[in-house]
Amino acid sequence: MQFTSPLLRGTLLRRYKRFFADIELDSGEQITAHCPNTGAMTGCAEPGFTVYVSPADNPKRKLKFTWELAVTANNNWIGVNTHHANKLVQEVLEQDPPAVFGPTLSIKREVTPPGGTSRFDFCLTRTDHSLLYVEVKSVTLAMENKGYFPDAVTQRGQKHARELTALANQGLATGLFFCVQHTGIESVHLAEHIDPGYADAVREAAHAGVDIVAMGCQITQEKIILNQQLPIIL
Repeated sequence: MQFTSPLLRGTLLRRYKRFFADIELDSGEQITAHCPNTGAMTGCAEPGFTVYVSPADNPKRKLKFTWELAVTANNNWIGVNTHHANKLVQEVLEQDPPAVFGPTLSIKREVTPPGGTSRFDFCLTRTDHSLLYVEVKSVTLAMENKGYFPDAVTQRGQKHARELTALANQGLATGLFFCVQHTGIESVHLAEHIDPGYADAVREAAHAGVDIVAMGCQITQEKIILNQQLPIIL
């Protein structure tokens, strides 16, 4: 995924009220940027971090910048914009899908399975014409070189995992894709210390046959690319 406009560099002053970030640009100008991340952002939003913002393409928007990237003190790059996760995963699904998902003929976004109550991020039609429903989660919480999901209790995530399990028990193909937007993460773990209910739901999903995949990113101020599969520890 290539950023459509050059990003501006600055220093994070503070993130507050979930959706706001005060940033001092390298030019010396202080701005308030939109923070497109509703999570706790633990370890991603420390004052003093180098950050990158994109200019808004809508001149009528109140906040003229969107916070896109952060760089930690250890020089690890983080994609803080969770809205990009589906774009990144779609690129992979179209170009080189994980082997467990198999080659695909077509991809639809935001699909509710027959009889279901949740919309899943993707529905893939595979070369044997079977359907595969995939839910995407963005991972940025890092402890040393381990990534954890979620970074806050997620009732929505639990619901998705249980619905994937129900579909798998009906014989339908299902997948859970962890999109890791943190260059310091080398493996993905369930954050049982934060949300034990989600950890239990994902383990049940895996036992039912839901295919679980994690991929890490290459991140620069020009682009983000999912480029490596990571181990998942359940």
